[in-house]
Amino acid sequence: MFDLKDKAAIVTGSSLGIGSAAALYLAKCGADVAVNYRKHDAEAKALAEEIKKLGRKSMAIQCDVSSFEDASKMVEDVYAEFGRLDFLVNNAGINRDGVIWKMTEEMWDTVLDTDLKGYFNFIRAVSTKFREQKSGRIINVTSINGLRGKFGQANYSAAKAGIIGLTKAVARELGKYSVNVNAVAPGMILTDMMSDLPEEIKQKAVDETVLGRLGTPEEVASVIAFLCADESRHVTGEVIKIDGGQYI
Repeated sequence: MFDLKDKAAIVTGSSLGIGSAAALYLAKCGADVAVNYRKHDAEAKALAEEIKKLGRKSMAIQCDVSSFEDASKMVEDVYAEFGRLDFLVNNAGINRDGVIWKMTEEMWDTVLDTDLKGYFNFIRAVSTKFREQKSGRIINVTSINGLRGKFGQANYSAAKAGIIGLTKAVARELGKYSVNVNAVAPGMILTDMMSDLPEEIKQKAVDETVLGRLGTPEEVASVIAFLCADESRHVTGEVIKIDGGQYI
């Protein structure tokens, strides 16, 4: 575990999956963590209670990340509750899959608004405070499909590729204020969402890896924690794949 004692974090989309694992991992490292959710109220509140049992502060905040106003308000509420903010983990995302000739405008706009604009909204909200305090870490969860593209996911792949460009641009802009900005790019990870996938699709992903297995949310969370810790203070503008060699 990394030493994140007396630090505070926001993790968006943290009621389930990678976001939930990241929030819990940061708390185990000593950080206070604000849990963000849109629909999964019970899961988010249960996670916040689990974090509190570790002796850390936590709060579950319902917030539509695609709303500029909602994101700004959540950041202000977290500062008011915790008295500080050190880490932003942008993770919230959705899928609306379909081949390009069948993709509707609504499918495109919904994914881009959540998966890309949502990241901008929170980065914009924390950037002034991080500049003023001359410290902060921003970790954006993208995907290997933002690097390679994915059949049937033109909207998702475009959003995840946009996150990579956003990460690198903001790293340049905030670096002189001692703010590190990085991204992690998971391959297929064994989350609850994966349970409904046909076995042949999961097996195809396994076959793409060189390690012969899929990753876990905790394995992604540990890299996110590293990027929050002092041990990564000279790392910025990077995209770290966490995919078992699924895309080399």
